[in-house]
Amino acid sequence: MSIEIIAILAGTVAAATPLIFAGLGELVAERTGVINLGVEGMMLVGAIAGFAFASQYDASVLSALFMGGLAGSLMALIFAFFTLSMSTNQSACGLALTIFGIGISAFIGQNYVSTALPGLQNLNIPGLADIPFIGPILFQQNYVVYLSILAFAVVWWVLAKTRLGLLLKAVGESPESAHAMGYNVLAIRYGAVLFGGAMAGIGGAFLSTVYTPMWIENMVAGRGWIAIALVVFAAWKPTRLMLGAYLFGGVTILQFHAQALGLNIPNEFLSALPYIATILVLVIISRDKKLLKLNLPASLGKTFSP
Repeated sequence: MSIEIIAILAGTVAAATPLIFAGLGELVAERTGVINLGVEGMMLVGAIAGFAFASQYDASVLSALFMGGLAGSLMALIFAFFTLSMSTNQSACGLALTIFGIGISAFIGQNYVSTALPGLQNLNIPGLADIPFIGPILFQQNYVVYLSILAFAVVWWVLAKTRLGLLLKAVGESPESAHAMGYNVLAIRYGAVLFGGAMAGIGGAFLSTVYTPMWIENMVAGRGWIAIALVVFAAWKPTRLMLGAYLFGGVTILQFHAQALGLNIPNEFLSALPYIATILVLVIISRDKKLLKLNLPASLGKTFSP
């Protein structure tokens, strides 16, 4: 039983990685007052871009992640142009971006069906990997998992400890005041949205080149929506988002170990469990009006024209 629990927890860490990347990117964008519902589409485009690049040029995983991030940021640029420069509705544009991402990724990916990549071997950190129980869970992961933890640390530090973090929050709270103080609100929001797209693309590329190193149409399978829900669950705080990602990662990985644990639960229910959990979490969080009012960026979803 202990071996099975270790396997579940180790799988949870890996399964949470794309949620951490995408969630952190969306969190930064929403901190500036922009809500991008196109995370699912950006992840899918990042997934096929990274996979196609790695497959065509026998490129390294790091290069594939870079291409996935680039593709995600280009998708985000489309969103930013319409919502920030043209002042169109953010929710409608985000939904359109997801639909576009699903379609374009399926079109490009039709030539890569049944193609597999070698994937990425897990590291075995000397000394630490041999620690009982903890070692196999935390210190026998691939390096992209550790990159996600590094990304969390950097985002947390920037938002909590730097002038840039204060500026991002100021733009999200009152873009008019930030503009009156001489800051270029649109440029700041553009940067945040592009960062969010790049992080979503990296999360998608991780799925297609590392986590499941093959192309499967619509392989993101709702993780983009979960990443958006995680931002609300986390009350726009990186630490809570990190914990929430591991929670949802555990729910996702549980379906693969249910039989070994002796859980007589229908597979259909287990497959739906991450999305059921997402709905329940959003319902619970939405009832806490005080928490939402305290942390919700005041200008979230609102257009701004200088």
